[in-house]
Amino acid sequence: MYKRLELHNHTTESDGSLTPAALIDFLQKDKVDAFAITDHNTISGHGKIKEFLIKNSSPISCIYGMEYTTYYGHILCFNLTEYVPWENINIHKPELLFAAAREKGALVGVAHPFSYGHPFARGCRFDMEIHDFNSFDFIEIFNNLEPLHEVNERGLIWWEELVLKGYPLAFTCGMDLHGSWDMSNHYATYIEGTLDGDISEELETAIRHQRTWISRGPLLVAAVEKEKEDITFTIADTGKPGYLHEDSDPYYLSIRTKKGILTKEISVRIPAVVTLKELEYEPILLPKLYHKDTRIENLIAVAPAIKL
Repeated sequence: MYKRLELHNHTTESDGSLTPAALIDFLQKDKVDAFAITDHNTISGHGKIKEFLIKNSSPISCIYGMEYTTYYGHILCFNLTEYVPWENINIHKPELLFAAAREKGALVGVAHPFSYGHPFARGCRFDMEIHDFNSFDFIEIFNNLEPLHEVNERGLIWWEELVLKGYPLAFTCGMDLHGSWDMSNHYATYIEGTLDGDISEELETAIRHQRTWISRGPLLVAAVEKEKEDITFTIADTGKPGYLHEDSDPYYLSIRTKKGILTKEISVRIPAVVTLKELEYEPILLPKLYHKDTRIENLIAVAPAIKL
């Protein structure tokens, strides 16, 4: 099964307007399977959320984390169960903090890397100089309420360029919730899991193996058949509330490689088959799903990178 995750959320423990209990209630009503608590520079909400979930036998799962919020950029951490000090953050060596968080078992990622910075929102843009792109685990390629072209499209392209260079980076997205905001037709992160699976372990597996999806509604799923030298792409419904799509609008499959982009029409009823020959036997493929046309405004889903 595919699980919908909301991986960037704040409460009254930092600068959000929802208490931990209110955040849980809000996300459950929107049919979220699991969420991350990522308050700014504090894990004070962890205990309150654990207590609430146990007391109320809530079906939703929590991924415990934090957002390191500095003057040089924001760093998301998932599965961070112990506060890691960051007072000596170095704009020229973010790898030091990446390593410290990873040593505690955390998954480490760059949040909204191209967000507006000074003078609009000092510190939101990621201005740290990364020298080792193997030193962290993922990039938040879409922060839903940020500008599409100036911020999110640049984040997507940055991730694509790094993966095409061979770096094993996963991607996520987030609402960056600070209140009861409308999540209709926005991107959510999806991973594979089981009904009673441990969400922290499932997220760890997904990010370590670059098996995350983001989507506003349906997922783009690939099945590689190396013996036949082809890949079959299908569209899987997630039932995400608020997804908007007209039946008359065609879907398009787009696959980016180092050599270019291949585009094919695809249907929810008829899979699209792509041969490795069409892709010039490129070893890394980056599939995306669009509707109407392949402008960024009509991007529906980003699928995991395919490495042949």
